Amino acid sequence: MPRYYGMYLDVKERLGIVFGGDAHEGERKVNYLLECGATVKLFSPDDEISDKLRAQAAAGEIEWINRKYQAGDLAGAWIVIVADTSSMETNEAVSKEATERNILLNVMDVTPLCTWIAPALIHRNDITLAVSTAGTSPALARRLREEITSDSCQCMRWANVGPILTDVRKTTRSQKIVCCPEKWQWFMTSDWLDKAEKLDPKQAKADLIEGIKSVACVSCTPFGSCQRIETPLPKH
Repeated sequence: MPRYYGMYLDVKERLGIVFGGDAHEGERKVNYLLECGATVKLFSPDDEISDKLRAQAAAGEIEWINRKYQAGDLAGAWIVIVADTSSMETNEAVSKEATERNILLNVMDVTPLCTWIAPALIHRNDITLAVSTAGTSPALARRLREEITSDSCQCMRWANVGPILTDVRKTTRSQKIVCCPEKWQWFMTSDWLDKAEKLDPKQAKADLIEGIKSVACVSCTPFGSCQRIETPLPKH
C-alpha cells in the first residue's frame, strides 16, 4: 500500500466529474463537491439516478449526462470520482483515461486504481479533520470519526471556539501585532477554553488579544518569520 500524502484540495470553480448517481455514495460525492464550490458533472443512466440528484440537475445545480462512462468523458475535468464501481472494466477504463490526462481519480474502494483516497471527514465551523487508514480499513476510519465526535471526546471543543480565534487573528493582523504560533498556543489553555465557552464571545476575544499583545514579537516584520527576539513571556 502507498503511504498517502495528506492534503486538502481547492476545487472551487473547477470541474469535478462523478460516475454513478445513486441515493447513497453518488449523492454524497456530488453534494460534497458542490459544498466545496466545484462545478459538477454527473454521469448516470436515467434508471439509476436518485430523485434528489435528478431535481438538482433540473434546477441547474449540476450537469447530468444520462448514460454511463464513454471514452473521452474526462475532458476538462480536474478531479474525478467513480461512485458506481459495479463494472471493473469501466473502472479500469476510467483509470486509464485519468492517467493519460493526468487527472486526480478516486475509484471508491478500489484503492489500486486511485490516485487519491477519501478520508472520513469531521466538520465543525471552519474546522475539518480527516481520518485515513491509507485505504486499508474504511470501517476503522469511520469508527475513529465517531469516537472523535462523541461527547466523551473533548478535542472538538476547540472547533466550537474557532470563530473567536479567527476574529482574534484578523484583529491582531490588522493592528500589525506579530505573534508566533508558540505564543498563540501559550494562551490557548484549557482555562481560556472554559471561559470562551461560558463568557460573552467579545470578552473571550478581548482577553486573548490582550494576552497576545503582552508578548508580541518586537523583532519581526509584520506577518514575517519570527526571529526569536521577543519581549519576555510573563511568568506562569
